[in-house]
Amino acid sequence: QASRAFSLYANIDILRPYFDVEPVQVRARLLESMIPVKMINFPQKIAGELYGPLMLVFTLVAILLHGMKTSDTIIREGTLMGTAIGTCFGYWLGVSSFIYFLAYLCNAQITMVQMLSLLGYGLFGHCITLFVTYNIHFHSLFYIFWLGVGGLSTLRMVAVLVSRTVGHTQRLILCGTLAALHMLFLLYLHFAYHKVVEGILDTLEGPNMLPFQRVARDIPVVSNAVLNTTAKAVALTL
Repeated sequence: QASRAFSLYANIDILRPYFDVEPVQVRARLLESMIPVKMINFPQKIAGELYGPLMLVFTLVAILLHGMKTSDTIIREGTLMGTAIGTCFGYWLGVSSFIYFLAYLCNAQITMVQMLSLLGYGLFGHCITLFVTYNIHFHSLFYIFWLGVGGLSTLRMVAVLVSRTVGHTQRLILCGTLAALHMLFLLYLHFAYHKVVEGILDTLEGPNMLPFQRVARDIPVVSNAVLNTTAKAVALTL
């Protein structure tokens, strides 16, 4: 039992450096994640900690859960909490692993922990955009925040990867893939859990339209006299 307790403590102690960070440093890194720096000659510094990115992912989960509840989203299999956690953590871990593999192929100088930290702090722009647009339902406002706030956080990550990658083709492949995935993920989070379907239906049909009913068409109208005459003729024939 003592050896098991010691081994468990040793495993926890391995993760301690990645979460040993001051709140002032986290605040500074949040602000830096929205400021792209154009420096290509030297590799830009990436914080090798996971406390800030993990808290941002949990914040995104809470905001996404709020969007699901306000839009009356119905999950047929599973729960709203499980869907929100799976979506946010799946994107963070999955895209980080994919970009790290792509960076390995493109000879970029970045580790897996640095990639997790870079993409995690890049979600700060997503949290701001979704928090505002889930409460203020204007699609034009969302596109402004999508291009402004989301674009700044994406440019920050792209600038860091450009400074750590050699070769124009490698930079184009790596940075283009990351930018496309990051911006499309924000679009998905907005339109998948938002009152967009009701807005489209109200725009096309109007808020007071009756339900659609199927009407029989191309059927000639036959009078009662013609029907009676035809019935008598059939009866006499029989």
